[in-house]
Order: sequence, then structure tokens, then C-alpha cells
Amino acid sequence: MIEASIVRDKSGFIRQIIIKGHAGFSEYGRDIVCAAVSATAYTAVGALGELAGITGVHEEKDGFMLISIPKGMTEQQKQIAGIILETAVIGLKQIEMEYGRYVKVLDRRCK
Repeated sequence: MIEASIVRDKSGFIRQIIIKGHAGFSEYGRDIVCAAVSATAYTAVGALGELAGITGVHEEKDGFMLISIPKGMTEQQKQIAGIILETAVIGLKQIEMEYGRYVKVLDRRCK
């Protein structure tokens, strides 16, 4: 199962998206659930760089991706990043709605 954890700060701004695991929907290279989650995450990372000018925000290895948003952004960067990240979360939750046996999204706010 893929677990996507959304970590928000006190204001609700997304600081991290942590994606772990393998969907197990189908064999490697044919797993549409894994492909959907990966495409959503990679699109968010690409958009952060292209639209918000925020680069170097992700780490990855087999079965793991971390998108971590730095502090010290301009207000414009923060607004753009917020829209991109919220859109990614919507996409992940839609995948979870269709393929809940294979994807779990945990959306939590830090205190």
C-alpha cells in the first residue's frame, strides 16, 4: 500500500508531502495506481520549480518520495506553492477514493 502523509503547519500551509510504499495493484511497470501517485508527485515538484522558482525540494529512493517546502520564501512563492501543493493533495485524495485498498492519504496539521 502507498501511504501519503500531508504535513501542515499551524496555519494549514503544507510543509511536506511524504509518500511511502508500493501500491501492489499490478506488477512492476504496469501498476497504474503507482503511476498515478508518481505522476501527481512529480508534477507538483516540476510545478514548484517552473512556476514558483522553488527547486531542490524533493528526495526519492525506491518506494519513497519526500517533498519538503523551505522556509524563507517570498509571499508570492508561498501563494503559488500553496496552490500547487493543495492541487497535488486533491489529486492524491481522488486516487485514494478510487483505489482505497492501495492508497491511503493522511492529512494532518502540526500544533
